[in-house]
Amino acid sequence: MSNKRTAFAVGAHPDDVEFGMAGTLALLAKAGFEPHMMNLSRSNLDSNELAEAEITRIRRREAERSAETIGAVYHGPITDDLMIFYEDRLLRKMSAVVREVRPSIVLLPSLNDYMEDHTNTARLVITACFSRAMRHYRSDPPIEATDQDVYLYHAQPHMNRDGMRTLVVPELFVNITAEMDTKLKMLGCHESQRQWLDETQGMDDYLENMRSGGAEVARMSGEAGWEYAEGFRRHSYAGFSAKDGDLLAEVLGANCHSAASRP
Repeated sequence: MSNKRTAFAVGAHPDDVEFGMAGTLALLAKAGFEPHMMNLSRSNLDSNELAEAEITRIRRREAERSAETIGAVYHGPITDDLMIFYEDRLLRKMSAVVREVRPSIVLLPSLNDYMEDHTNTARLVITACFSRAMRHYRSDPPIEATDQDVYLYHAQPHMNRDGMRTLVVPELFVNITAEMDTKLKMLGCHESQRQWLDETQGMDDYLENMRSGGAEVARMSGEAGWEYAEGFRRHSYAGFSAKDGDLLAEVLGANCHSAASRP
């Protein structure tokens, strides 16, 4: 494991990181952070035509190719689609990954999203980060506790709206205009999803759907010249770092603006 500071982006499914966090992760990598990516689910249900084993293999390779685009360390899934529950077995597995990665910045799903796989992923990652320093909490596999400060940032929900269709306005806005080509390349690695997302969620062009979501966040930022942005809300620092702070804004500088700082 590198001695560099690490940034860990976690989603429920392959392509979740790419939709809402990949531009920010790419910026953090350019700032010297070692990038890590993980999806908790194998996405074994992402086809009504291919055999389950085949779509699972395809989705794993697509996720690996996406991570390779920015030189990120990829961490494999730990469960199946619709089986992401806030429960002991998965929490111990997630805790092992967090202890292995030793992140100082964690990008994770929103706690209010349109499906439970996303919100349960957020809950598992939160507790895994909280328990990182608990020596008597046994991860699976067993990995020693860590004591670094960690700052958690919740990404925007799908389509920037919660499950009740209410617009979610971020606390922090990250300018990813210069990283949009990289973000599109990463999401484009998930080629198997083009037909699936059209059939199941009406996304006739999932790349354009991601682009339009980023454009909406940029408009919400109110920043002139920002064409695309990703949005985040900070988790409480209590239990995660010795004092309150905003490491993401500190590292990204002019590319990260707070809603509170706008006139």
